[in-house]
Amino acid sequence: MVRRVAVIGAGSSGLACAKACVEEGLEPVCFERGHDIGGLWNFREWSEPGWAGVYRSLVANTSKEMMCFSDFPMPADYPNYPHNSQMLQYLRLYAETSTCSRTSVSRYGRVLTTVTRVTRRPDFSQSGRWDIETVTSDGEEEKHVFDAVLVCSGQFGYPSSPLEDLPGHQDFPGERLHSRDYRDPEAYRGKRVLVVGIGNSGGDIAVEISRCAEMVEKRSFSLFLIVLFKCLLLFALWQTFLSTRRGAWVISRMSRQGLPVDISSITRFNQVLMELLPWSLLNGLLERALNQKYDHRLYGLQPHHRFLDRKVLINDELPGQILKGRLSVKADLRAFQGSGVLFEDGSVEENIHAVVFCTGYRSGFSFLPPDLGGGPHGDPALYRRVFPPSLLPPTLAVVGLIQASGPIFPLVEMQGRWAVRVFAGLSFLPPKDRMLEVMEGDRRRNSGRHSCHRTAALTVSYIPYMDFMAEQVGVRPSLLGLFLTDPVLWVRTLFGPCTPFQYRLSGPGQWSGARQAILTQWDRITGPIRTRAVPEPES
Repeated sequence: MVRRVAVIGAGSSGLACAKACVEEGLEPVCFERGHDIGGLWNFREWSEPGWAGVYRSLVANTSKEMMCFSDFPMPADYPNYPHNSQMLQYLRLYAETSTCSRTSVSRYGRVLTTVTRVTRRPDFSQSGRWDIETVTSDGEEEKHVFDAVLVCSGQFGYPSSPLEDLPGHQDFPGERLHSRDYRDPEAYRGKRVLVVGIGNSGGDIAVEISRCAEMVEKRSFSLFLIVLFKCLLLFALWQTFLSTRRGAWVISRMSRQGLPVDISSITRFNQVLMELLPWSLLNGLLERALNQKYDHRLYGLQPHHRFLDRKVLINDELPGQILKGRLSVKADLRAFQGSGVLFEDGSVEENIHAVVFCTGYRSGFSFLPPDLGGGPHGDPALYRRVFPPSLLPPTLAVVGLIQASGPIFPLVEMQGRWAVRVFAGLSFLPPKDRMLEVMEGDRRRNSGRHSCHRTAALTVSYIPYMDFMAEQVGVRPSLLGLFLTDPVLWVRTLFGPCTPFQYRLSGPGQWSGARQAILTQWDRITGPIRTRAVPEPES
C-alpha cells in the first residue's frame, strides 16, 4: 500500500502535489534543489545551470482568478495580472497560510537537495516501490525508499539555443546570451540589440529593451545639452530587432470592456461553440478579429500557421513599439557577419551590440530510468500527459510537462489530484493497450492541428482536459445537477469564466467556499481596477 510519496520539485506543481498527497492520507517528502520554494517564480539576480531564470519585470500572462489553485483564491488586492514577486508570495501563502494548515504543505519540504537518481526496487513488480538517491548542497549523499514518485521538476530546466549552428558566431564581438540570463534592460541602454524568438519571453524582452532610448531622455536638466546630443545620436543609431522564423498571432491581456482576456474567452459556453463550429471557420473568425486591430502581415508578424495551431503571443505593447519605430521585426537569423547579422530574406543589420536568444528550453529527466523515455526530445511518453503506460504498478507520475491555452496552476493541481488518487487505489488506469491507443490518437490529432514542434506533443485543450481529469477524480461539476438545484450557480458556471473553483464544488476534496468564490469572482476581478468611484450618468 502506498504511504510515502517522493515529490521532486517545490514549484507550483510540487506544492499542489504535496497538498494532494496529504488530503488523501499520504505522506509526501518534497525535494527542492533550490534554497526556497517557488520554482520558476523565484527571481534570482544570477542564473544557474538547470534553472529557468525570470526577468525582473515579468508579469503573469493569465489572470489571477484563472491562475489560482482551486481552493485558494489569490488575495483580493492583487492586480489581475500579478508581478512575479506577487506570484512567489502567493505560493508562499499557499504553503504557509492557516487556510492550508490541515495539510501543512511547507513542513514536508527538503530544500537544497537534488534528486540524482530514481530506480525501481528489486521487488518493484510486487511492491511498486522506488529507490531515490539525493545529494545536498553540502555534498551529503543519501538513499531513500518511497512507495511512489511525483516528478514535478518542470519543463524549463535547460536553455535551447541555435547559437552553435549559426555560421560566424565565434567572430561576433558583441554579447550573446539566452533569455535565462536576462534580468533587465539597463545594460542595453542605447544599444542595437537583436532578440531571436517570438514567444512570450521574446516579445517581452524585445519591447523592454526597445524602450531604453526613451529612458535616456529622462535625465536631469543640468545635463540638458549633453542629453540632447546623446538623444540625437540614439535616435539616429539605436534600434531593437526581433527575429522570428514563423511569426506569431499577438493578443493583448485586455479584452472586451477592458477585462482580462482569459476571463471572457475560457468559458464552458465558448468551449461548446468551438466543438460545434468547423476548425477552419473558427480560425478565420479569430484571425479576422485580430487583424482588425492591426494587420499582422503589414507589421511583419503574420505567421505561417493558423490562430489555433500554436500558442499565441501575449503582449500589450509590441505593436505600439513597431508603430513608433522603436522595434523592427526581421526574418529568421541565418548567420553572423562580424559585428553584423544576416537574415533568411537576405537583409543585413550592422553594428549589433548584443543578441538575446529567446528560443525556449529543454526539460531534463536524466534522473529517471532510461526506459521511461520515448516521448518527443527524450521526454517521458505519458498517458494523458501524466502516466508512463508501460509502468506497472503505476506508482510514478509526471506533473507539469504540458502546454495548454489556459492557466497552468489549476492544470498541475488537477494532475496531482488524479495521480495521488491512482497511487491510493481510489482511481484506476485503463489497460496498457488502451493507454497506448489513446496516446496515438492524441498524437495524430495534435499533429493534424498543431505545428510540428516539441510542444505540439504536449498540447491539450484546457477545459476538456480538466474535465477528463476531474471525471477520474470524481469532481467534475454536473451542469444538469446545477441547473436543477442551483440555477444562479449554473449560469455562472456555464457562461462565466471556467475558474478552478468549479472543481471543488463536490466530490473528494470538496471546499465549502467554492460556491461563494464563484459568485464573488467578479468582485475580485473589478476591485483592483475600480480605484475611483464614478457616478452613474443622470438619465
